[in-house]
Order: sequence, then C-alpha cells, then structure tokens
Amino acid sequence: MNPLKRRSYITVLLHVLLWTLFAVTPFFILPLTWNVSLPYQFWIKQAGVIFMLIGIFYFNSDILVPRLLLKNRIFLFIISVLILSLLVGPLAKLLDDVLQLQSAMNETFQNLGMRPMRGIETEIFNSVLTLMALFIVTISTSVSLMQKWQADKLLRESLEKEKIGSELSFLKAQINPHFFFNTLNNIYALTYVDVETSRSALHKLSRMMRYLLYDTQAGNTPLSQELSFVKDYIELMKLRLNDTTKVIFKEPDLKEDIQIPPMLFLPYIENAFKYGVSTAVSSEISIEFKLEDNKLDMIVKNSVFNEHIAAVDEYSGIGLTNTKRRLDLLYPGKHVFTARKTDDDEFIVHLTLILNDA
Repeated sequence: MNPLKRRSYITVLLHVLLWTLFAVTPFFILPLTWNVSLPYQFWIKQAGVIFMLIGIFYFNSDILVPRLLLKNRIFLFIISVLILSLLVGPLAKLLDDVLQLQSAMNETFQNLGMRPMRGIETEIFNSVLTLMALFIVTISTSVSLMQKWQADKLLRESLEKEKIGSELSFLKAQINPHFFFNTLNNIYALTYVDVETSRSALHKLSRMMRYLLYDTQAGNTPLSQELSFVKDYIELMKLRLNDTTKVIFKEPDLKEDIQIPPMLFLPYIENAFKYGVSTAVSSEISIEFKLEDNKLDMIVKNSVFNEHIAAVDEYSGIGLTNTKRRLDLLYPGKHVFTARKTDDDEFIVHLTLILNDA
C-alpha cells in the first residue's frame, strides 16, 4: 500500500475514534447515569449538537484557517469564529423548539415524580454549548496549524533532498571534464611505454565511471565502495605525479560495511592533489580514514607551496561551499569539519561524521 494512502487511512480512523470518544463520554454516558428513561427527542438533540460541533471543527479547519488565518486575515478570522460559535446556542434552542424537547422532558420528569425543567436551565445549557464551540474551534485551529507546520517541514526536507541530489550531480559534472580527460591522456601516453599499467588504469577508470553512473543513484552507498572509488582515483592521479610527491593512503578496518552518502570525500582529496603537488620540491599527500564505533574520521594532509597560499586561504574560508552545504544537510549536528594551515606549511582537512546507529 502507498505510504501516503496508509497515512490517510490512519488519520481518518484516528479522527473517527476521537470523535466517538468525545461524543460518547459527555453526551451519552453521563445522561445514562441518571438512570432515567429519557425521551427520544433528547437523544436526537444530543446527536444534533455533536454533528454541529463536528461541522464547526472541520469548517474552521478546512475553510477558515487556510483562507483567513494562514493568509494573515486575522481580524476577519476572529469575527468568523465568534459568529460561528455564537450560532450554536440559537441553533440548539431552535432544535429544542422543533423537537418540543422541554415539554417531552417535563412530561418524563412528572411521570417519575421529579421536578420539571425550567426554561433558565435550558438557556444555561445552550450557553455552555457556545463555550464548547469556542473550545472546539481552538482545538481545530491548533490541529490545523500543527498540520501546516508538519507539511511545511516535509516540504523543506523534500527540497533539501532535491538540493542534495542536485549538488551530487554538480560534483559528478565537476569531476568528469578535467579528471577523466587528463586521465585518458595519461593512459594514452602509457600505452606506448607500459601496456600492462595502461590496461590496469583503464580498468580503474571504467570502474570509477560505472560507480558514478550507476552506484551513486541511490541515496546511500556502502563505505567499502566509496573507499574503492577513492583508491582508484588516487591510483590514477599518481600516474600524473613524479618521484617528488609521496602519496600515503590508509583505510579503516571494516568489520562490517556501513552506508554513507556517495561522493562525500572526493572534493577534499581532489584539492589535496590540486594544491599539494610540486614538480620541483618534495611534497607529501596523506589520506587517512578511521572508523571507531559510530564515528568516521577522514584526515587529509598535503604540503603547501607559495604559489598556492592564496588558494589555500580561500579554501579554508569560503571554498567548497557546496560540499560543506551537503554536510549540513546530511549530517546536521553530527559532523565536525576543520581546514587549517599549520606553521610547517602543511594543510590539514579533518572531517568527523557521527554515523547513525544500526
């Protein structure tokens, strides 16, 4: 069954149960405790009052709240609510007159040797109905506003998920042009000098493309696959490096696989290769993942050179906005991100994710 339909059925059932409880308790059980055989007109009026209150609840919920209150027509909403509530008393009195309820009740009481009802008692009861109508309107308004808040929350969450999907597509598009083009050129050059290495590189590249095109379509992906993608990326990037750059990669010991959002780590690793490589000076890029209980750490370190100082400053300030936004959406309050340059001309990115408990 569609989850939305199931939720709708549950809501309808809940309303029916609540109204049944509301109707039975004060309008039927309490009169029965009098241990008096009441005339049928009394029960007709009780049913009429219940239907009036139900009508007020849904008229306010479905018409007055969305058309007046939620459109900031507050004064007109208050006037409408007051008029609606004040109509209950006169309508109840009209029902009394049509059913000739007071005469029927007095006849019943006289037959039982009881004091007949006075008109003032009926007026008081009808006035109480006005207060009850105001109470019903208050509940109806509160429920409607809560439902509106929940609907807005679901809409925001849906838009955030769409935004996450758009940002993931952007990250894919961002890596495709420059990385794959350069890698293909490197592999093409390798075919002249090392056929076996070029074949291995092509296999890694095809595996990465398959991961991007198919395995990242779902909301989450196994951490093992994401790490395999990262490893393939590092190996292909090493094809472009000379002996002056040392690359260290440490992966966690996965006792059991966990699900994470795809393409979460690559932008930081990509920037390490972008800014941490020099053709003339020795450099080191270190990429380490740690998994302990429900905490996953990624630490990326790379050397910093004078020609990249400005870019590093920008990176630690407002760079990688989309990726940081993804973290805010995917792990609200459950992630810590730091990016800083040390006195030893080393740039360190540290990302900690608090994973959901299994």
